[in-house]
Amino acid sequence: MKRIVFILLVIISILSGCTKTEPTRTSGIDTIDNITYFSTTYYNYGFSFSGAKLVATTTTPGPDITIYANVEDVTPRLTLQTNNLNPSFFKLGDYADATTAQAAFDGLKTVSATQWQYMADPLNANQVWIYKSGNNNYTKIRIVSTINETRQSVPYGECTFQWIYQPDGSTTFPGK
Repeated sequence: MKRIVFILLVIISILSGCTKTEPTRTSGIDTIDNITYFSTTYYNYGFSFSGAKLVATTTTPGPDITIYANVEDVTPRLTLQTNNLNPSFFKLGDYADATTAQAAFDGLKTVSATQWQYMADPLNANQVWIYKSGNNNYTKIRIVSTINETRQSVPYGECTFQWIYQPDGSTTFPGK
């Protein structure tokens, strides 16, 4: 009997010791859209860089960025928006193709922006942006692709982006 109890304790100890917590990622390629959902209230999903995931606009803390689609304007456009009430976006540039945009994104090592905007506007593929959170943490963003169209009589916007987040608040991005 003592032997069985000992074996069970060893197995339980091994199983409980195998719990592995993965660190939150600080880079990736993700997609957000402006689809509206409803439970007790209307909400969308945005993206949280510190959490590295999609986050509902009804949660606390909310997402860092959300996307807005305007297809009825004279010039239909997409914008990235934030709710931190600060100018939070700086456009490094518009690039002719994905290769040039990727090179600019990879070459961006330090934030040196001075003229911040309240929105990333207009948002197009092959752009590189810097995002500054309300806590002064920085994220560099490369816009991979966008969709801006009407679906079922509703403006639909989607953005796929590559990002690298600097969680320590410094202005220097980590290397690969």
